[in-house]
Amino acid sequence: MHCPTLMIQGTGSDAGKSLVVTALCRALSRRGIRVAPFKPQNMALNSAVTENGGEIGRAQAVQAMAAGLNSHTDMNPVLLKPTGEMGAQVIIQGRAVADLQARDYHAYKPIAMQAVLESYRRLGDQYQAILVEGAGSPAEINLREGDIANMGFAEAVDCPVILVGDIDRGGVFAQLVGTMALLSDSERARVKGFIINKFRGDLGLLKPGLDWLEQRTGKPVLGVLPYLHGLYLEAEDGINPWPADKADPGISVVVPALPRLSNHTDFDALRLHPQVDLRFLRANEAWPAADLVILPGSKNVRADLAWLRAQGWDAAIRRHLRYGGKLIGICGGLQMLGLAIHDPHGLEGAPGSAEGLGLLDLNTTLQPQKQLRNISGVLLPSETPVSGYEIHAGISTGAALQQPALRLDSGLYDGAISQDDRILATYMHGLFDQHTDKLLAWAGLAAAQTLDYRALKLQAFDRLADCMETHLNLAMLGQLVGKEW
Repeated sequence: MHCPTLMIQGTGSDAGKSLVVTALCRALSRRGIRVAPFKPQNMALNSAVTENGGEIGRAQAVQAMAAGLNSHTDMNPVLLKPTGEMGAQVIIQGRAVADLQARDYHAYKPIAMQAVLESYRRLGDQYQAILVEGAGSPAEINLREGDIANMGFAEAVDCPVILVGDIDRGGVFAQLVGTMALLSDSERARVKGFIINKFRGDLGLLKPGLDWLEQRTGKPVLGVLPYLHGLYLEAEDGINPWPADKADPGISVVVPALPRLSNHTDFDALRLHPQVDLRFLRANEAWPAADLVILPGSKNVRADLAWLRAQGWDAAIRRHLRYGGKLIGICGGLQMLGLAIHDPHGLEGAPGSAEGLGLLDLNTTLQPQKQLRNISGVLLPSETPVSGYEIHAGISTGAALQQPALRLDSGLYDGAISQDDRILATYMHGLFDQHTDKLLAWAGLAAAQTLDYRALKLQAFDRLADCMETHLNLAMLGQLVGKEW
């Protein structure tokens, strides 16, 4: 191996791969080991801008934070951002290179694999250990040929694999044994043990099953992780069903759950805030009363705007404003608020234009070169410090931008605030991560409380690391890569 490397694969999506890698990144970094997260190929609409100005999956940015690192494009060299049922934007080492249909991407994999191995080698030159996260399941028969995300990568770099199963879903023994049965002989030999995730109850009652599993497969169970109630961890892609409804929220927030909603982690700080009742509104649901409506980012703004109109929610948004409600548009949401969205190059579908909601005097034209940058500045007019990042292909112009929402440290301005102070629009993702109380006060919440969102994330990392220390055999994991952990 180029560097001591351990790969965490799962019996399926959401088995716990991201969680285990995040936890191990924190646990090993607390032991003084310079460890880097790595995911060869990620498919997600939640992404982040790295320190070196590229785009990676958000899960790897979170894992880097857990390891005490700034994120880098080498941590996720291939990111696929779905644009529809059959296609995705392909991002290689932080930069969009193509929009490919699934069949075309299959043919592109050998090129992608070169980037994967190149990034892996660079990380190996800088760190003492690499923790690799697989994608989905290694037992997807139709995806085995040319695989770069799971066993294809593990075999290429000759690293051991740990297989994670989720017992909370039920059928964990079938998950693990069935996955092993579908692997090749060399792949089965590469699996060095199992982790069972999200266990509730008496471990003694589970032990006969663990003994059977070890006897049946010849592989050890390296740990049984408990179900961690109330754990907050940013989602890799789908929207996590947390937290529980608040007993007495002071403000209600509605976010349309667009079909191609991107970076919904923008709203995690609001979901965690004790005074906020935030609801993602799904298709065909009745529009509820709300104090604040937020139009989120989108990977396909014109298509998602057409979907929103088909729900009748454009009229609901106008009614919300007439009754005195507040409205925020973030990234694609900003573009929807304008007069028109132009896509002359067909970046998000067929070339053409779409009429916007007409709530702000601005027009957006999508350009092939995506805007990727980490930004900081102040929210106007309160001069509240904010920081975040931009990921968008649109360039917006118009009179509305003469009354901006943010003044950036670079000297530029961003977004818009309407003349009546009811609409705020910005390209900044992460707007609510600091000084949430100021934005909630603008939206009408009296005596808005502060929320230290960064501290909550760090607490979650430490809770995960403590869990690993207690319930996982870290020494055995270290032995697998020839190190003392």
